[in-house]
Order: sequence, then structure tokens, then C-alpha cells
Amino acid sequence: MKIEYAIIIKNKTRLEALIERFNTKAQAQFYIESSGGDFQEYVAEHEKFYQSFLEVQTKLSKVIKNKVIEKEFVPSYIFSEKNLIIVIGQDGLVANVAKYSKNIPIIAINPDEERYDGTLLPFNVKNFLNGITSVINESFNSKKMRFAEAVLNDGQKLLAVNDLFIGMSSHSSARYKIVLNGKEEMHSSSGIIVSTKTGSTGWLSSIFNMAFGILGSKKLKYPSLNDDDLYFAVREPFKSIRTQTEICGGTIKSGNTLIVESLMPNNGFIFSDGIEQDFLQFNSGATAEIRLSEEMAVLVIN
Repeated sequence: MKIEYAIIIKNKTRLEALIERFNTKAQAQFYIESSGGDFQEYVAEHEKFYQSFLEVQTKLSKVIKNKVIEKEFVPSYIFSEKNLIIVIGQDGLVANVAKYSKNIPIIAINPDEERYDGTLLPFNVKNFLNGITSVINESFNSKKMRFAEAVLNDGQKLLAVNDLFIGMSSHSSARYKIVLNGKEEMHSSSGIIVSTKTGSTGWLSSIFNMAFGILGSKKLKYPSLNDDDLYFAVREPFKSIRTQTEICGGTIKSGNTLIVESLMPNNGFIFSDGIEQDFLQFNSGATAEIRLSEEMAVLVIN
């Protein structure tokens, strides 16, 4: 299939979000500086991003036709097999886009290597054309990113590249029944994080960092995940007469399923990859099966 169009996907910078909130740059600057913040850091980050963005667009336009889509429109955009997806931004943007990519190769570019870790950003503005050429010539190397999925008993499904969160949409305790390998418990907790290997350096790692800080780094180690495993952790489980704390973390092997039954009359939900707008309602009567999905995304690597 001949690639006809490159779709460049970007997100608003923090400065743009501030100006959107406060209407003008001057008002945004006044708010940040009056609170003791460093407004110039927002400006520098914004300028660096657009310097990189312009360089990517200029180089790309000499190779293939392209158009730009903002992150907010990605869920409603219909990608074609004739497209090539280019993501320029932070790691989280790659995860947000991957769920809608339909196995179309993704070239992810780190626009600011001094600010962004780039775990999911194999390319930079200097070498990304190598990835473009390899995809056009159908000779590219890639990393398959397996999704986690939550499937409700009414058939609704939600995918996640990094992680799923199952809990309450407020700070109230989540109440649910959890079942793994035939063992079940009643829980009251701050919710459950389910992570893929791709996402294990993100939210899941913060849970381990917290535990390291409390117990000391010599007592714990990060879990070793395979590409075909998921790992789950229960946040702040509460033990009481009616609730237990034995099933608080572990591996969900390929082919296995974690079952969670909601006991929350309202405000229960499941969201993916840190985006609360991308969610399923999860109230009393709903049961979710959490497992590794057969679907995956294709991330081009250098």
C-alpha cells in the first residue's frame, strides 16, 4: 500500500493552555509571576517546541504531503492505510494516539530532549526522516505495543497503551469485588492501576517509588514484565471486617483475566492512559474483565 499522506499529531504547549485559560499572554504571565512561578520557563518550552515542529514540517514537506491534527481531534479522526502517523510531543501523546492508530506505523519524535524522557520517542528532529524513508520503502524496524483492555459485561471496551485505572471519579474510596485465579476479595481502596510493559515506567513506577520511600529501596524491587504480561497494583487498600488486602498486586499473564465487580452506586469509572475523558462508567451491576488485548500498535524504531 503506497503511503500518500503523513498525519502530524501535536498537542497544545503549556503556554498555549495558559493563554487559553487567561485569554492573553500578558494575563497568563501576571498570574504565574504573581504566584511566584517562572513564566519564562513556559515561554522557553513553547519556543523550543515550535522550533522543532517547524523543522519537522519543513523537512517532511520535501518528502511527502502532510497535514496537522491537534490531539483533541484524534479520537474522531479516521486514519487510512495510506497514512503515516507522526507524533511530535511527550511520551503520553504517543499513548493517546496509539489506541486509534489501527496498526498504522507511528513515528514518534522527541522535540525537546532536555525536557522529555522520550521512552516512547525513538526519533528526534535530526534523524526522523530515516524513519519516514524506511516506512515508505517498507523496510522499517518496529516495536509492537500490546494494549491492555477492559471489557464490561454489557460489551463496552476500553483500550490502554500504558495503563488502566479502575476506581472512583472523586477522592472517595472505591468499593468492588476482585477475582484473580479463582480467589476473590472485597476491597475498599483508592482504585486499581493495571499497567502494560510499555506503561510500566509511568504511573506504575510511581507506586513503587512511593513504596521504596516508605520501606527503603533495599526491601523492594521493580517487577520484571514480559511484553505479554500485565501488572496490577491496588492503591491504598483498606483492611476491615468486610474488606481484605491479600490480592493487592501481581501479574496478569497472557490468557488470564482479572475480574472486577463494581459495588459503587455512582461515580465509578474506568479510564485509560491518564485521560479521564476517555472512560467507561463502572457502577453497581457492572463487571469488568481486565486482560491483554489482541490489538496492538506499531511504533517505528531507529
